Amino acid sequence: MNEPSAVFVQTDPSDGLVAPSRAGAEVRWNDGAVEVTAERISRVALRWSEKLPADALILGDAWERSYGDLQWRHQQPERLLPWYFLVHSGAGTFGLGVDVQPNAFCAWTVDGDGFTLWLDLRNGGGPVHLGGRTLTAAVVRRFEDAGTPWQTLNAAVASMSTRLPARPEPAPVAGPVVGANNWYYAYGENFDEKAVLKDASTIVELADGHPVKPFSVVDDGWYPGSVCSGGPWDRGTPGVFDDMAGTAAAIKEIGARPGLWFRPLFVREPSAYASKGPHDKPGRALDPTRPQVVDGLRADLHRFQSWGFELVKHDFSTFDIFGNFGPAMGSSLTSDGWQFHDPARTTAEIVLDFYREVRTAADDLVVIGCNTVGHLAAGLVDVQRIGDDTSGRDWERTRMMGVNTLAFRLPQHNRFFTVDADCVPCTPQTPWELNARYLDLIARSGTALFLSIDPAARTAEIDQALRDGVRLALDGGTPGGIEPADWLTNTTPRAWRTGDATVEYDWLQPWGAEPNG
Repeated sequence: MNEPSAVFVQTDPSDGLVAPSRAGAEVRWNDGAVEVTAERISRVALRWSEKLPADALILGDAWERSYGDLQWRHQQPERLLPWYFLVHSGAGTFGLGVDVQPNAFCAWTVDGDGFTLWLDLRNGGGPVHLGGRTLTAAVVRRFEDAGTPWQTLNAAVASMSTRLPARPEPAPVAGPVVGANNWYYAYGENFDEKAVLKDASTIVELADGHPVKPFSVVDDGWYPGSVCSGGPWDRGTPGVFDDMAGTAAAIKEIGARPGLWFRPLFVREPSAYASKGPHDKPGRALDPTRPQVVDGLRADLHRFQSWGFELVKHDFSTFDIFGNFGPAMGSSLTSDGWQFHDPARTTAEIVLDFYREVRTAADDLVVIGCNTVGHLAAGLVDVQRIGDDTSGRDWERTRMMGVNTLAFRLPQHNRFFTVDADCVPCTPQTPWELNARYLDLIARSGTALFLSIDPAARTAEIDQALRDGVRLALDGGTPGGIEPADWLTNTTPRAWRTGDATVEYDWLQPWGAEPNG
């Protein structure tokens, strides 16, 4: 890997880019590791000069979940490419990226004359106060052609995760991840313990005695307050979930592994430990650098374990830290002018430390990250929601979000974490013939399969398809996995190689795809 041809730094977010010496900073290239020493600093830009073929197609990743927006695209110099990129042309495929768990938010821009790595070292919306310490911001890797674009992406993802420590034995989840989740038919409202136990009975019935036990996840709506309203997480809704330990025990008695959703950095009432960052509910998003917040996080996870849950899904932390979801983060990530309680760590370091606290406190719980930053969460979650929500009300969301993210992020599976393209809905409001195709694809992939099954939608025919999909997923999917055959030209690929065959999926309704926006 060649050294960059030029390096620039920015001290304050409002400053221009200058040579490191002019900003009193030092940036060293140490065999691919970018080492930064400074008193205070916001960004570093490293530039490589390299002519690109005129016919080049370029692929990048996403900050957190993808939002139906992953695709190969011709040159667009200002296009933000988080974490890594690939360039494909008639001359072959190559790319660059950074190892997982960097200490900076890292993104690339690519143009006809070369490419630039942008290292965001800020603390919130202001410069990090390193105080002269040396920070290894990122480790950069170059990826060479591995045969095809798909093979090259797989090799690239594998190389970026080589420094991850081996998973502990026994791991919290050692086999396929399959289960029930009620979100896409309940949406956090009007469900009780009876409905939760019905979900558990349904997934156990569909698993039909398979030796791998399925999960049954109690999603948002089990605690006092409205949907997504936040903690404290010390009790269930009075009169509905009076005994959370009893609910977990009942799920186990049915034959499933109980799971629970929570939003760790958000509370129902304004807090003295709130973040100073932007948020649509000021005063209620917690600052993860506050020791009291970390103590509360540990207590919550220990409580869920004491109740008997075996899986925890932590959600919304990216939004609660930045005040934005992925598409709105862009190159700025968050608003200028605010900082965390601890200004001496980069935002990436703070997010990493938060994920590490979750992982450590969760102990042997299976951890699902949702609205978490995949490149930072790699190795710190067991399962990662890689795309935005599918839907039990609108098939177009499932097509655009679920199929797209599986096609372009599948190589992260079993390298960064178990990938979860999100639930397969089975609801009266969505066309089963299309949901069934999505079920078949997810089951073949060997990735996590969660199902949201509205009891009102079940028929003998649907149950058979569900049973077939669940059994295939519990078996680990199709031997050899799947591969999108038309992903260079289609954001929701129709043709998928599976085993020795190619399967065609028609994802469109009779009128085609509905326009977004």
